[in-house]
Order: sequence, then structure tokens, then C-alpha cells
Amino acid sequence: MQPPYVHADPLRASISERLSRFPVQFHADARRLKHATVAITVVALEASNEFGARGDAAFLLTRRASKLRAHSGQWALPGGRIDPGETIEQAALRELHEEIGIELGPDAIIGRLDDYETRSGYLMSPLVVWAPPDAVATPNPSEVAKLYRISLRELRREGSPEIFSIPESGRPLIRLPLSAVNNHINAPTAAILYQFREVALEGRATRVAHFDQPVFAWR
Repeated sequence: MQPPYVHADPLRASISERLSRFPVQFHADARRLKHATVAITVVALEASNEFGARGDAAFLLTRRASKLRAHSGQWALPGGRIDPGETIEQAALRELHEEIGIELGPDAIIGRLDDYETRSGYLMSPLVVWAPPDAVATPNPSEVAKLYRISLRELRREGSPEIFSIPESGRPLIRLPLSAVNNHINAPTAAILYQFREVALEGRATRVAHFDQPVFAWR
């Protein structure tokens, strides 16, 4: 059983309430795509407030292992394909446990964001997951090269997101500069995190399906 302060945390309550008011958009042609899920895992703190400033609430980001067959070495949220017979929620919690060793129950899921179709043929269904302050991560080296705990304040930094264009696409691209990794995070991860910022942290019903990915992520 999770300790009662997890459910009394004002940051959790604020994120959960904003997500509950958000009308999620589901993909109209999901059957032709490989269905996957990712977990935007918010790491709680004993003294976090609505804005996560006191104690510095965070989310978890991984660098995928270099030996993986698909998208090796790329920045990613914990997640993966949904197995036959699994729900999106079950898959997200399973992948979170398999990739970074954090085991949570169904009540840790506090909301959902829009489906996002990737250039590589996946339909990503993002869930927002709440992890308690004492959650201990043990990344699986066969899947995760490195795990980062990144302040939610990074998502609100000035000049973020960066919107730009490339000759290969008629759609805008999005990326997020993150000082914690000294790099830029591209879509689909950037698009999902940006929507999380807008909906869960700022209370704005913002869509991101129109954002494209860089060419290296099209495979």
C-alpha cells in the first residue's frame, strides 16, 4: 500500500485534476499501426508544491541502450509495445518495471494524453504516472544506457520549446532543450513532454499531433 501523503500531495492533485478535464484525442486508424505506450513518470517529493519548485519534483528520461534494434541511443520515456491481451495501463506499468525497476500499482496512473503517430509506424499512447519519493530505480542495462531525473522546471524554461522546419517535411518540428542532459530532445518524446507541460502543468488544452520528427527518427 502506498503511503497516504502520495495522494495528498498538491502537485499530484493539480496534475490529476487538469488531466481529468483534458479531452484526449484517440487515433482514428489505430489498427494499421504498432501500438505502444510510454509513461511520463513524475517523481514526487515529500514537500513538493503545486509547481514542483520546493524540493524540485521531476520526471524520468532514459537514453536507450546502444545495442537495441530500434531507435538505439535515442532519448526516450519508459515504455514499449503493448502485448496481446494487455491494456495500455498494464503495458505502461510493466515497461516501467522492466526498464527501470520501479514497480507501481494501477492507482499510480493519474491521466492520459493524446495518441501520437510516429514516422516509424507506431501509435504511442502516453500515460502520466505518479511515483512516490522513495521509489528506487534500477535501470535494466540491456534496455537503458542511462537514466536521468529531470526537474519539471526544465519543461518551463525560457525559449522552450523550439519550433523549426526541415526541407524533408511540410510539418513543423519540435524539440526541447534540456540542460540536465546538455542536449535537445526531439519528437516524439519532445512532443509528448510538451503536451504534458501544457496540459498537466499549465492547464492549457494543447495538441501536438501535427509536429513531425527529425529524419533520423523516421526509421
